[in-house]
Amino acid sequence: MNRHRLNLLWFVATLAAALLLMLVPLPQPLEPFKPYWPALVLLYWSLESAERVGLGLAFTVGLAGDLLDGVLLGEQALRLTALVFIALRFRSRLRFFPMWQQTLAVLALLLNDRILLTVVRVFAGEALPPPSWWLSPFVGAALWPFLFLLFDDLRVRLRIP
Repeated sequence: MNRHRLNLLWFVATLAAALLLMLVPLPQPLEPFKPYWPALVLLYWSLESAERVGLGLAFTVGLAGDLLDGVLLGEQALRLTALVFIALRFRSRLRFFPMWQQTLAVLALLLNDRILLTVVRVFAGEALPPPSWWLSPFVGAALWPFLFLLFDDLRVRLRIP
């Protein structure tokens, strides 16, 4: 398999895995701890390979997530587009932060994502979520260093630029 195909396959496989992990059901007490996987994977690719990730891709992944998850069409598309926009805007700074600062930046981006989701759902007529609903960004930020190092290691082992 040539290098370009392997590169594209790895990229698409990570996005598909993120969408599938989003669908994995958890027991009700653990549901608030479930991280938003598509956001984490798109953040990784935004920082490591900005030429591949754009607002159109974020919107497309968000629409796929909306269709798979059965939520309001465009909800995740809006959230992921805003997240990728901010990540690409500050990419040159975020890439060179130490891991602890990068983790705090990811936490801020994931909290911003939750705020956007709250606004969208309130406008749709739903009630405000419980306080435990705000735990997910903290879990995602805690997983960020491990996810980043895992993807980086696999990318180096597969010799993907």
